[in-house]
Amino acid sequence: MSLSPRIRLRNSASVPTAKAASAASVLAATLLLSGCSALGSDAADEPTSDAASASTAAKKGADADKGDGATDSAAQPAADVLPADTFPEKQADGECPYLDSQWVAETNGQRITYQGVDNRFDTPACLIWSYPEEPQAVVLVREMPDEDAAIEVVDWAAPIKQTEPAEEPAGWSGGRGVIDERAVYAVQKGNVTVAVWSNQLQTVKAELIAKEAIKNLEL
Repeated sequence: MSLSPRIRLRNSASVPTAKAASAASVLAATLLLSGCSALGSDAADEPTSDAASASTAAKKGADADKGDGATDSAAQPAADVLPADTFPEKQADGECPYLDSQWVAETNGQRITYQGVDNRFDTPACLIWSYPEEPQAVVLVREMPDEDAAIEVVDWAAPIKQTEPAEEPAGWSGGRGVIDERAVYAVQKGNVTVAVWSNQLQTVKAELIAKEAIKNLEL
């Protein structure tokens, strides 16, 4: 920081002093200039330091938010239950894992030409064909979140107004009847539903297949 012209003029008009006094004045002026320069430097550095700190904090906050978002997304469970009215569809070729093919052929009274499974369900649904285009038998086993959801599946497969009560095997309940040219037998116990459709119009065949599935799966 330089001295103003007014100060310089006042000093030049003063009576000359000793050399020591002149040297002291020069030293004081030098120190004063150095102090002003240091103050200016500190004042300029402060905002830069604060800005850097704010930028770092903002970046950490953004990274934390990004991390939290990833965690929340990963923590969300995938849907593990299909709608109650989901009818099985062949997703892959293969024999029914819990029903003997020859037994099904003899029980339903038709030769088996090929089979498929629907692995969308926790227990694969089975689709069994003979010569017609539509399956001769479809077997569905659902493990629902609760008993009400299991009853909903039964009510869809065997609507109360179109079927008669079914009470076999012991402890199971649901409905049986012929709907849309297919016999259906659907029963529920707890949160589990078993439903069987047969292209034979006798519900006893669908019932036998349902009981066999329940027995083999130890439901």
